Amino acid sequence: MTVSFGVIKVLAIHAHPDDIELQCAGTLLQLKQLGCTISLATMTPGDCGSAELSPEEISEVRRMEAQRAADLIGADYTCLEFRDLSIVVDNDSRRRVTELIRRARPDLVITAPPIDYMSDHELTSRLVRDACFNASCPNYTTHQWDPAPPTEKIPYLYYVDAIQGIDYFGNPLPTDFIVDITSTFEQKLKMLACHESQRAWLRRQHGLDEYLDGCRRWSAARGKEIGAEYGEAFTQHRGHPYPHDNLLTQILHPSH
Repeated sequence: MTVSFGVIKVLAIHAHPDDIELQCAGTLLQLKQLGCTISLATMTPGDCGSAELSPEEISEVRRMEAQRAADLIGADYTCLEFRDLSIVVDNDSRRRVTELIRRARPDLVITAPPIDYMSDHELTSRLVRDACFNASCPNYTTHQWDPAPPTEKIPYLYYVDAIQGIDYFGNPLPTDFIVDITSTFEQKLKMLACHESQRAWLRRQHGLDEYLDGCRRWSAARGKEIGAEYGEAFTQHRGHPYPHDNLLTQILHPSH
C-alpha cells in the first residue's frame, strides 16, 4: 500500500474521554508533527464518571474536556454517544461505528486492546475492528441520516496497551513494538491534564490521586524496555484481510 505520508489520516478511538490521552497521545503528537491529520473519538461521554453530577451534567463537562485536549493537538473530536458500562456488540452499534469510519476515512486507526480490565474497552476494540472491515463493503448500510459512502480500503489497525499491560489474571500481555515518546511526553501530560473531572472521579471512586504520576510511571516503564525515557506500546491487527506491513513505524521512522 502506498500512501503519501503528508496526507495520512489517523483516527484514534477509545471508550471514554481521557483513554486516548493516557494510552497513545505521545504517538499521536509525533504523527501530527510529521504532517498527519488526526481525529479523536470516544464511544461515550463519560456519563457515569461522577458521584455529584447527573449523567447529563458530567457528560457535558467531559465532552468539553475532551475537546480541550483535542484542541491541543489540532484534532477534531467526536463522541458517538454510547453510555458508560453499556457498550454492547450488536448490529446497531456496528452501524454507528462503521459510519464514523466512513466519515473519517482514515488510513490508520488506533483503538482499545481486545483484552483489558473492563468491558467498555474490550467491546470498543471489537466494534472498531468490525467497523474497519465493514466500512469498505458497499452493500453494508449504516441506516444513518445522509450516510457517508463506503471506504476504498480497510485501514491499518493498531491496539494500544492494556492498562498496566496485563490481562485479567495479572499476567503480562505481549505487544508488537514500543514507540519512543520522550520528545512529546510533556505535551501528552498536558492533554491528559485537561481531564480534571476524571482525576476527581478516580480519587473518589478508586482512591487514586496520582492521575498524571501514574501515567508518568507506566510510560517510563515502557520506555525503559527500549532504552528510552518514555514509551507507548502497540499491537498491530494483522488478520486477513487487514494490511500487514507496519505503516505506523514507517511514518515514525521512514529511513528504517
